[in-house]
Amino acid sequence: MKERTVKETSLTVSHLVMPTDTNPAGNVHGGVIMKHIDNSAGIVAHRHARANVVTASIDRLDFHYPAFVGELLTFKASLNYVGRSSMEIGVRVEAENLLSGDVRHIASAYLTFVSLDENHKPRAVPPVVFESGDECRRNQEAMERIKMRRLEKQKEKMPADC
Repeated sequence: MKERTVKETSLTVSHLVMPTDTNPAGNVHGGVIMKHIDNSAGIVAHRHARANVVTASIDRLDFHYPAFVGELLTFKASLNYVGRSSMEIGVRVEAENLLSGDVRHIASAYLTFVSLDENHKPRAVPPVVFESGDECRRNQEAMERIKMRRLEKQKEKMPADC
């Protein structure tokens, strides 16, 4: 399996916010942003695995600021970590006011995808090569999140009286 760099699979997608994306006050629905986050991360995972992928989890979806009708949302998605069959993808969402040019970081999320074979069983994915200091830092942070997820799963399995 040929390794891939983060750059080979990274993605930047933009979406112009229309009235159908918003509530009556003109704020973008969180679900609209979530859908674009999932789609962007899914493309990155698909590019890396070159196979079918599914969303296994979304954690740390944080909304920092609202976005409004008429703004341009930009979704920047890239690999943070690659396991045997799973991948963590980070997505940064920015909103640009097209009149003023002001750009705000409005949301961030971490998603885990699993690559599947034709029988819908986990399938191995290629290794990833981290080339920059930022990519290495994001990989280290992803490994810490993985440890925390594993601890949370262990807690869920413990009897209630422990």
